Amino acid sequence: MHSISGVIYLILAACLLPYVFTLIAKKSAGFRAKDNQNPRAFLEKSTGLASRANAAQQNSFESLPLFIASILMAEYMVVSQSLVMTFGIAYLVFRVIYGICYLANWSTLRSIVWLLSLLCPITLLLLIIKIS
Repeated sequence: MHSISGVIYLILAACLLPYVFTLIAKKSAGFRAKDNQNPRAFLEKSTGLASRANAAQQNSFESLPLFIASILMAEYMVVSQSLVMTFGIAYLVFRVIYGICYLANWSTLRSIVWLLSLLCPITLLLLIIKIS
């Protein structure tokens, strides 16, 4: 029997991760209450760490649909819970490392880790295809 609570925690963590980068972007850019009138425009003009944190935030949001869909489909198709959790946790770990690489401006390593994070939900989807 599958335990959905682990999957819910994975999805919640993945959904909250972009906001960590948002906070870093705003803090490092000197974000003020007046900037909240148009925060996207403010962050688009940022440079350095703030700009990289904002980009990490945007990419983190972009990767969510594939991750959430693969996790929920794996649950629905009754993929082994250990596989779902392994690939889900690996995705989260890779996304955190990806963000750290982005903040540190390590572009080559960032690209490698991005690919590894992308392979996690893709692998789950391939497992679903195999068992269906």
